[in-house]
Amino acid sequence: MTARIIDGKTISADLRGKVADAVHRLRRDRGIVPGIAVVLVGENPASEVYVRNKSKAVAEAGMQAFDRKLPATTSEAELIELIGKLNGDDQVNGILVQLPLPKQIDAQKIIAAIDPAKDVDGFHPLNVGRVASGLSALVPCTPMGCLMLAKTVHSSLAGFEAVVIGRSNIVGKPVAQLLLAENATVTIAHSKTSDLAAVCRRADLLVAAIGRPEMVRGDWIKPGATVIDVGINRVPGDSGKSRIVGDVSFNEAAKVAGAITPVPGGVGPMTIACLLLNTLRAACAQKGLPAPKV
Repeated sequence: MTARIIDGKTISADLRGKVADAVHRLRRDRGIVPGIAVVLVGENPASEVYVRNKSKAVAEAGMQAFDRKLPATTSEAELIELIGKLNGDDQVNGILVQLPLPKQIDAQKIIAAIDPAKDVDGFHPLNVGRVASGLSALVPCTPMGCLMLAKTVHSSLAGFEAVVIGRSNIVGKPVAQLLLAENATVTIAHSKTSDLAAVCRRADLLVAAIGRPEMVRGDWIKPGATVIDVGINRVPGDSGKSRIVGDVSFNEAAKVAGAITPVPGGVGPMTIACLLLNTLRAACAQKGLPAPKV
């Protein structure tokens, strides 16, 4: 068996195009231009690249960017003060504070300071609770992207046995909640799970979000299963150059799975596309408009 490759680049480009069209209509018909503020504290190289990519995508979607770059010495109080100003700015519909933050700043306090209606990362406790309760909310971008990718393979996930490896607040827990809402039977596995490989072999849909390069082997995969690989790990490559791999051994898994996301080019591009979608939805909600059709 050779797995179908779930092309996140193409799927995300289609979503970004639909968001851009909706933004154009919103500007033309209502005079509203969605705006997002991305706040970067410090000089983490990976974060700087990610923020640049986000800013480029925001511009291409026709949205306004209100980026803020702060020194690594910024205090928690200073950052909360900035968030308060952004909360009160009607031009800013979405606020994203790039993680990780310097050690003097409590990330949970910062997330809690963001207006839940502008929390386009979907990390605020109110949005987390609404997702868990099956209510409308701003959903975390990476889990939303995982679900969208899975649904390009399966129109319905009802009755599926789904296994999520990883229990983080950013991916593992929220993706499990989204799968429950799709009527899948969900198991959350983690580092303390007994016989993790056997648990994974039960999965019709396997989501790997553990942050360990190529931990999931081919013989962990149920034949014909759909595999969503969230991992992004940099490992040594040929000639001293590093390369990016996922949490799944792609070459092994692709021989067994029915469909699989590559790394890079799978879940990663969907995260930014879903951020744009969240910003658009937030802008409409704040103006009392119905959710856009994309």
